[in-house]
Amino acid sequence: MMEDTYKTITALSEGIYTEKRSKFIAIALPVRTVEEVKAHLETYQKKYYDARHVCYAYMLGHERKDFRANDNGEPSGTAGKPILGQINSNELTDILIVVVRYFGGIKLGTSGLIVAYKAAAAEAIAAATIVEKTVDDSVTFYFEYPFMNDVMRIVKEEESEILEQGYDMDCRMTLRIRRSMMPRLRSRLEKVETLRFDE
Repeated sequence: MMEDTYKTITALSEGIYTEKRSKFIAIALPVRTVEEVKAHLETYQKKYYDARHVCYAYMLGHERKDFRANDNGEPSGTAGKPILGQINSNELTDILIVVVRYFGGIKLGTSGLIVAYKAAAAEAIAAATIVEKTVDDSVTFYFEYPFMNDVMRIVKEEESEILEQGYDMDCRMTLRIRRSMMPRLRSRLEKVETLRFDE
């Protein structure tokens, strides 16, 4: 069975953790691209310009291979890594967690920092609504108009979503369906006369 679901958050959520007068504000955001990540980081760096550190970690894509952790001046591995650790232990993706630290005058030490960044990130995740989404693929094909009913019956029975359709000389349609269901959808469409795929 191929993996075709992933977990992400639906909307912005926040968490706050305080330790020895240092305040850690965590913001979890749903993101799809590195561009979105950069835009959010810019916003929060401006918003919290007076904070000592603005650290973050993100994970993108359903395969969970595109990720990054940044300590933003904290000792190496004490901030970004524990934040990313929370994303991983909750198996989340398409998420950015920013943790802003206001220094309270008392040093926390490396283990104290790790605990604090981890706890702040965990708070933001706990406040978030987590959803499971399916990994979807799309397919585009052409067919002659008389076969419209055959195609529509398959679309309906396989519960695929029509992304676009057009009528020129031939009918053109793009469908989206959960990845694990695509092979069956394709093999049924292949049996429709005159139908050809746009590879």
